[in-house]
Amino acid sequence: MENITFNLSNLHIYGPAFYDFLRLRKRFFVDTLGWHIPHDDEVKMDQYDNPKAWYSLVLRNGEVIGGARAMATTATWGSHSYMLRDAVKGKLIDIPPEVLGQDIVSPAMWECTRLVMSETVETQADRSVCLTMIVQGLIDVAAEQGASQLMSLSPLALMRALRQLGFGAERIGEPYTNDNDGRRYAVLSMPVTRIPPDVPRATHRVQPQPLHAPAV
Repeated sequence: MENITFNLSNLHIYGPAFYDFLRLRKRFFVDTLGWHIPHDDEVKMDQYDNPKAWYSLVLRNGEVIGGARAMATTATWGSHSYMLRDAVKGKLIDIPPEVLGQDIVSPAMWECTRLVMSETVETQADRSVCLTMIVQGLIDVAAEQGASQLMSLSPLALMRALRQLGFGAERIGEPYTNDNDGRRYAVLSMPVTRIPPDVPRATHRVQPQPLHAPAV
């Protein structure tokens, strides 16, 4: 497995990786969880996939098997800011405004969204490595931009998984049940810190090279 991080300015370096990530998001959030979010027959893409967004993806033999998106809480694009702030302001019908309880706008805090992992990552060991690499990539990006905290609206079970991997995740919002998938979610926060050396680290590419999916 290897980790790549990028934004819209340099996504071309990685060939179809960004589009494949959108495909993976559609399969999971729309086809599996049944969320009512923007998509077509192939991909899921929304208003937060804009030039303010960064991405951390994990590839295995050229295939995108996991990833997530990150954005500064100071970001704005048109009439939108970041997802949780828009929810607090009542702009998103599927997320209750009270989920966060405060309006956070700070260069120290970044929001992470759309964390997803492929169903082809089958073993617990591989899933742990994949999750670690995704999150460490998000940490690398946010740290380079001066952030000290990450937050995310996530399933409650993710907090325990992150802690087991050495990340200091904690709940900072009240839980709620998503009407689409019936799962319990809450806002989690964690410091932008490195993980213990015995836990697999993401590959940080200073000068990334093109990656291509295997020929079909």
